[in-house]
Formats: sequence, C-alpha cells, structure tokens
Amino acid sequence: MNIDDFKKVKIEAMKAKDKDAVTAFNSVINKLMLAGIEKKAVGETLSDEDVVKILQKTVNELVEEREAFVKAGRDETVASLDKQIETVKKYLPKLLSEEEIKAIILSLEDRSVPLVMKHFKSEYAGKVDMRLVGSVLKTL
Repeated sequence: MNIDDFKKVKIEAMKAKDKDAVTAFNSVINKLMLAGIEKKAVGETLSDEDVVKILQKTVNELVEEREAFVKAGRDETVASLDKQIETVKKYLPKLLSEEEIKAIILSLEDRSVPLVMKHFKSEYAGKVDMRLVGSVLKTL
C-alpha cells in the first residue's frame, strides 16, 4: 500500500465515523509522508519494505502508549488504543510462525548467529520478528 491507499481507507473510516481508525490512519499517513520526503531528498522512493517498517513502528509506539495508559488506569483511552492497534495491524503482512522460522534456519548450511540474522534481515524483512528468530536460534 502507498500513501494514497491509506488516504482512501481513512476517508472510508471518516464516513463510517470510526474516530479510532481515523486517528490511526492520520498517524500512519503522517509518518509515510515524512519518510517519503526523507527518501526524496536522497533521490529514492518509498518502497513496500519501508511502508511495512513504518506500520510496525506505529504499532510498537501504540503498544507502548497503551502500556502507559494501563498503568495510569485510563481504561477508555486503553480501549481506544486497542482499536487503533488492531486497525494498523490489519495492513501488516502475516509474520512467520516459530515453526516456519525453525524450518528456514534448519535449511541453511551455516547456522551461525550473525549469518542467520543477516539472512532473515535481507530475505524476510517485515515478515518476521527478529527477536523471535533469535530465541528460536538459541533453542537449536
């Protein structure tokens, strides 16, 4: 998806009067626009991988914000943040499961930590949680 796609989805959310989705899309669109400006400054364009990274970053920020409001006892805000997190997660690619990661690691000739991590970073960027890769690798 690109910025225009998110703008169209945001308009649909506005028509449906879904304030939480509109808030989430505003955040995503702003981050995409900023990243696009940064990329354009160095003569590049925003790739799908960049969009996925921005979506993941947005989810992580919302989760951190949610945890702070849980500690503060603000249940209404926590519920709103839960809806925003779910809205953004819909647009993330499905992450590889622990079993899929294990199978990929076992298929590699060299299973040293730096090479495995480099392989997943280059081949499965945005499709895998690198912390999960590390923990699976430690169990092998």
